[in-house]
Amino acid sequence: MELSTGKILEENLVQSAFHLTQGDEFTFSARVSNSDNLFPSQSWIPKIIKKRVCTTFVEDSLSNGVLCQCGGVRETHCSIATGDFFGAAIVSQWDSSQHSSEYPTDAFGELEFAGAGRRHSHFLRLSCDTPPHIMYSLMTAHWGVPSPNLVVSVVGGREKVKPWVREVLRQGLVRAAQSTGAWIVTGGLREGVGRCVGEAVRDHAAAASSLSQKKVIAVGVAPWGLVHNRQWLVNSEGSFPARYYVQNTSHDSCCLDSNYQAFLLVDDGSVGRRGGETAFRAKMEDYISHQRTGIWGSGSIDVPVLCMLISGDAAMLERVDLSLKKATPWLVLNGSGPAADLICELLDALSAGPMSPPSPQSEAEGSEKTSAELRDRARERVRRHFPAKADLEKLVDRALSIYKNRDLITVFHGEQESSDDFDTVLLKALVRASKRVSSDASEYTEELKLAVAWNRVDIAKSELFNGDIQWKYEDLEDSMTDALINDKPQFIRLFNENGLNILDYLTYRHLEVLYRSLSDSSLAFTLLQRLLTERQGLAICSPKEALALKSPQNPMSPLSGPSSVKELSLYEVSRLLWDILGDVCEPFYYSLLGLDQSASTRRALKQVNKLLQGDCSYREQSCLYPWASLFIWAVLQNRSEMAIYFWEMAGESVHSALAGCKILRELSKLESETETKLSMKELAQKFENLALDVFSECYQSSESRSFTLLIRQSPVWGKATCLQMATSADARHFFSHDGVQSLLSQIWWGDMKRSTKVWKLVLSFFLPPLIYTNLISFRLVEHEEEVRSEEVPLGRDTESLDGGDATMLSLSDIMQTEEDVEEYAALRDNLKSAPSSNPKRPFVLLRWREFWFAPVTSFLGNVLMYFLFLILFAYILLLDFKPPPPHGPSTLEFVLYFWVFTMVCEEIRQTFFRGNTTLYQRMKLYIEDMWNKCDITAISLFVFVVCSRMFPWSYEFGRAVLAVDYMVFTLRLIHIFAIHKQLGPKIIIVEKMMKDIFFFLFFLAVWLLAYGVANQALLYSYDPRPGWIFRRVFYRPYLHIFGQIPIHEMDADKLDEGIECTNNATLVEAGAEPCMSTDHNWLVVILLVIFLLVTNILLVNLLIAMFSHTFSKVQEHSDNYWKFQRYNLIVEYHSRPCLAPPFILISHLHLFIKRHIRKIPSTKIKHFVLEIHGREASRLNTWEAIQKENILFAQNKREREKDSERLKRTSVKVDNVLKQMAEIRDHDRRLRMLETELEYCSSALSWMTEALSQSNLVKTTRPPPALRGKVAYSLPYDIGYMYDLFLWKVASYLSSYGI
Repeated sequence: MELSTGKILEENLVQSAFHLTQGDEFTFSARVSNSDNLFPSQSWIPKIIKKRVCTTFVEDSLSNGVLCQCGGVRETHCSIATGDFFGAAIVSQWDSSQHSSEYPTDAFGELEFAGAGRRHSHFLRLSCDTPPHIMYSLMTAHWGVPSPNLVVSVVGGREKVKPWVREVLRQGLVRAAQSTGAWIVTGGLREGVGRCVGEAVRDHAAAASSLSQKKVIAVGVAPWGLVHNRQWLVNSEGSFPARYYVQNTSHDSCCLDSNYQAFLLVDDGSVGRRGGETAFRAKMEDYISHQRTGIWGSGSIDVPVLCMLISGDAAMLERVDLSLKKATPWLVLNGSGPAADLICELLDALSAGPMSPPSPQSEAEGSEKTSAELRDRARERVRRHFPAKADLEKLVDRALSIYKNRDLITVFHGEQESSDDFDTVLLKALVRASKRVSSDASEYTEELKLAVAWNRVDIAKSELFNGDIQWKYEDLEDSMTDALINDKPQFIRLFNENGLNILDYLTYRHLEVLYRSLSDSSLAFTLLQRLLTERQGLAICSPKEALALKSPQNPMSPLSGPSSVKELSLYEVSRLLWDILGDVCEPFYYSLLGLDQSASTRRALKQVNKLLQGDCSYREQSCLYPWASLFIWAVLQNRSEMAIYFWEMAGESVHSALAGCKILRELSKLESETETKLSMKELAQKFENLALDVFSECYQSSESRSFTLLIRQSPVWGKATCLQMATSADARHFFSHDGVQSLLSQIWWGDMKRSTKVWKLVLSFFLPPLIYTNLISFRLVEHEEEVRSEEVPLGRDTESLDGGDATMLSLSDIMQTEEDVEEYAALRDNLKSAPSSNPKRPFVLLRWREFWFAPVTSFLGNVLMYFLFLILFAYILLLDFKPPPPHGPSTLEFVLYFWVFTMVCEEIRQTFFRGNTTLYQRMKLYIEDMWNKCDITAISLFVFVVCSRMFPWSYEFGRAVLAVDYMVFTLRLIHIFAIHKQLGPKIIIVEKMMKDIFFFLFFLAVWLLAYGVANQALLYSYDPRPGWIFRRVFYRPYLHIFGQIPIHEMDADKLDEGIECTNNATLVEAGAEPCMSTDHNWLVVILLVIFLLVTNILLVNLLIAMFSHTFSKVQEHSDNYWKFQRYNLIVEYHSRPCLAPPFILISHLHLFIKRHIRKIPSTKIKHFVLEIHGREASRLNTWEAIQKENILFAQNKREREKDSERLKRTSVKVDNVLKQMAEIRDHDRRLRMLETELEYCSSALSWMTEALSQSNLVKTTRPPPALRGKVAYSLPYDIGYMYDLFLWKVASYLSSYGI
C-alpha cells in the first residue's frame, strides 16, 4: 500500500513538473516540500530534472575520427552519422538539440568539499532546455535558498583579473549584495572571475555574522562537460553528500569553487566545450526578473537583474547582445579587459554619430540602416581589440547591435571611481533600465522602489531625499506599504519626514491589507486565522436565510459571495486584541463595525458577515489613531525597531508602552518557540522601561499632572487608565516608582495627612469625637470640597457610604497653571448663579466624611472587626458549640451566622455590582483573585458546617469541618497584613517558597514510598490491616525524619518482651497483632541508616538550598512585588463601604436604595478613573509628548557619547579624508601631466621662435622677450583654459605674419 501511494505521488509530481506554467510555482513548491518528507532519498528529482547525452557521433576532423564534435569519444555514442550506407546526407556540424537526447539526471544532492570546513553546497545536473521556473522553485522551496532582492550575474574572461577589479568585487559587489540580499551568479569554477567572486564571498563570510552570510548567495552556473572530476558527482539515487576534492593550486582550473552555496551544472551533451550554459543562464535571469521581491513576493517591484561584464573575449559579445535584447541591464567595468573595453569605447566613440532608434526589425535590416561611418568606426575598434578574429564582420554586427541598446549599459570607471560607490552605481544602472522599460514611471520613483527593496536608506537619503526633489503622497504610497510589510522602519521614518501624511495613507482598508500580509510563521497570523475560520464556519446560515441569499436580487451565498467575507477583517483583529488585553479596555473597532460590546459572539459574527457582504464603506475612512494602530500591528509581529518608532510617533506614551508590554507578555505565554518567546519578553521589558522613564520625567516635571496621567481614561486604548493597564501587564517595576506609590498613598489616606500615626486612628475609631480635635491632622480641603461639590452636575449625589463614590483626587491636584485656576473660578461663578441642590456641608458632617470615608479607615475597621470575628469564632468552637437542636445553637452562634451572612453579602456585591461589564466577565475577574478563592472556600465550608451540625448523625463531622474552616478564615489574615511595609515583602517570599516545598515533597514522597514499603515488607511478613499499613509505610518514616525512631519496634535486640503477637494468618486477619520478623534485621537497620542519610542530610539540605536561592532571588525584587500587591489591596478597600461586617449591611441597604430605588447614579463606579476631554486633555497630551521628547533626546545623546558610536563617526571621517586624499592624488597626477604637456608646448614654441628668428620670413621690430624669472607651477587657475588661450594667441601671432 505504501509503495503504491509513493508511485502515485511520484507520477503526480512528474506530471505537474512538465505542465507547470509561470503561475504554478506555489503548487510545485508545496508538492516538493511534501515529497521531501515522503522520499528522503529525493528519488523524485530524476523524474523532473533531465540530463543530455550525445546520441549521434559527428566526427571531428581534427581528431582522426577518435572524437565527436561534442567532445566525447566514439565508444560513448550509439550511432554514427557518417556511416550511413543508404546515402543519407552527411552531418557536418554537431547540434545539441538534434544530436543529443534527454535522460533522467544522475547527479544531484549535496556537495562536500574535502578539507574546506564549511557547510555543504547543493548541486544539480540539468538539461540546457530545463524550464527556468522549475529550477527557481526548486532552489527557493526545496533547497531553502532565500528569495533574492537583486541578482547580479557576473561574466568575464578566464584570464587573470586585475587587482583593482578584485577590490571592486570584494569591497563593492559583495558589500552591495550583503546590504540588499542578492544572488551573485557566476560560472562557479576556480578560474578567472568566478574564482575572484568566490574569494570575495569567502572573505565576507569570515568577517560577517551568520545573518549577513545568509544575505549573500553565490550561485554557480557551469557547463557540466567542463567540470573537472565530475564523475565524483554521479549517483543515480543522489549524493548526500558527494565528496569533492579540490587541489589547492594558485593557477586557475575547471574545478568547482568551494565558496558557492549552489551549483547548476547545465548539460547540453557536450564534453569540454564552453558556452553550453549561456542560453539557460539568460533564460533564468529573464525569468527571475519577472518575480516579485519581498516576503512571499509582497514587494512592489520585480526582482532586479543586473549583468556585470569584466574583461571577456570576442564570444562574450554574443552573450551581452542576447541579454540586452531581453532588456537586461549591464554594468561594464572599463579597463578590465578586451570585451569590456571595446563596449566602453563604442559608447564613447559612436555616441556623436547618427544612430537609428531601436526597432523590432531583424538584425540584417537594422545593419542596413546603419551608416557606413558608424560601421567603419566600430570595425576599427573591433579590429584593435580582436585583431586575430576571422569573422570580423560578424563581430561588428554584434557591436552595433549592442550599441543600439546603449540605454541599458552603465560604465563603471574602476580606476577613477571608488569601490565604496559601487552600490550606488548598481542602483543607478537598474534605474536606467527601469526607466527604459516603463517610460511612464518617474525615474526617482523607480529608484526609490529599488532602494526600498535593497533596504538602502543611506542611498535614499543622499540621492533622493536631499532636498532637491519635492515628493508627493502618490509617489510614496507604494513604497510605504512595501517598507511596512517587509519590516524597514528606517524608510518609514524617512517617508514620514518627507511628505507622507499618515492620516491620508492609513485607511482601514490599508490596515486590513497590512494584517493580511502577516507572515504565516508568526503567532499572530495563526491566532487570526483561527478567528477567521470561526467566522467563515458561521457564514453557513439557516435554510430560510440561504434561500433569501440565493434569490435573484442577491444571487451570492455567504461562502461564494464577495471575497471580503473570506478575507481577514478588522473584526478578527478586534477579537484577538480583546483576547489578549482582556477586560482592561473596551473592544477595538467595535463602534466602527457597528457592533455592541454586550452582544454575544454568535450574534456579532452574523452582523460582521452581513456587513462584509455589503459595500464595506468603513474601509475608505481614515484611521482614527493611525500611529497607535500601526504600533499594535508591529507589536503583534514582535518587530522591535518598528514598534519602538511607532511608539515614538503615537500619543499617550506611558499608556502605549504599557499596552505593548501587556500584548507581548500575553503572546509570549502562547508562543512555543523558545527564541521568539525570549525576544518577546525582552521587548516587553523594554516597553515597561520606556513607560517608567517617561513617567519618571513627567513626575519630576509636575507631580500633580503625573497623577492625572495615571488615572485619566485613554480614548485610544478603550477608556483604560495607566494603572489598570500596568496591573494587567504585571508591570511591577512600573508600580515601584515613587510617583505611583505617592499617588496610592494619597488615595490610601484620603483627606488625612500621610504622617498620621496608626494609634491615633485606632483611638479615634473607638472614640469618634476625637476626630473633631487636633489629634488627627487633615489637609486643607474645605476650599477643594467647595469646588468639588460645585463641579458635580446637578442631580448627582456624592454622599454615599460606599467608598467608591468618594472623589479620589482634589481638584487642586489637577489644576496646574493660573489659566486652570481661572477656568475653574469661572466655572464656580457660573454654577453659583444656578440654583444649587448641593449646599456646602457643615463642618461636623465634612470632618466625619473625611475620616470614615478614607480607605485606611475602612481597612482598619475591617481588621479590627475581623479580629473580633476570629475571637468569636474560636470561643464558639472551643466553648460554646452546643449540641443539635433543640439544645443548640447558642445565641452567640447565631451572631456568628449573621456575621458570616454579611460577609457573603459583601462578596456578592464585589462580584455582581462592579462596573458595566457582563456577568461572565465579572465572575471571571472575581474568581481569578487567589484570596477570593480562599473566601469562597471558607464560606462554603461554613455553610456545610451549619447544615451538618443540625443533625445528630453529622454533628461531630460538622464540628471537625468547622475546625478546619477556622484555619481557612485565619489564613485570610495574611492578605490583610500584605499592606505592611515589613510584613508585605516577607509574605511574598513565603508565597514563592511554597512552590519550592511542592517540589521537595515530590522527592520526599518517592523516597518515603520506597523506604516505607521495603521496611514494612521486611518487618512484617503478613499484615492485612489497611490503617496500619498506611501508618507504617508513610506516617512512621515521615516521623523518622524528625527523630522519632521506635527502636523497640524495629531492632530485634531491643524488642519488648511480653508483647502478645501471633503468626497465624487467620488470627491476624481477625485483628490480632502480627509478630515482627527478625530474619532480616540487619537489612532493616541498613535501610534506616540510608533513609536518614538521604532525607535528613540530602533532601533537607536541598530544601534549604532551594529556600536560600528563592530568598536571594525574591528579596532583591520583593519590594516591587509588595508595592504591586499593595495597589490591589488599596483598590479593594477604596471600593469597599466604610463600615465593616457585620455593620456593612447598613451600607448595602443604603446603596440599594440609592442605586435601584432613587436611581441616583454613582460618579465613581470605576476605580481610579478620571475622564477629561477637550482642551485639558490636549494640554495633558502635549505635556506628556514634551517629556517623551526629552527622554528620547537624552537617550540619543547617551548613544552618541558611547565609545562605539564615536569610533564609528571617526571611521566615517577617516574614510572621507582618505577619499579626499585619493582625489587629491588624482588631481596631482593630472596636474603633472598638464605641466608636462605645457613644458612640451613651451619647448616647441621656443623652437619655432628660434627657427623664425633665424629665417628671413619674419622681420622683427623688437627683440625677443626675456624670461624675468622662474615661476613655480602652482597652477592656481584652470590649466585647460590657460592652455587654450595660449594656443589661440600663438595662432593669432602666426597668422598675422601669414604663416
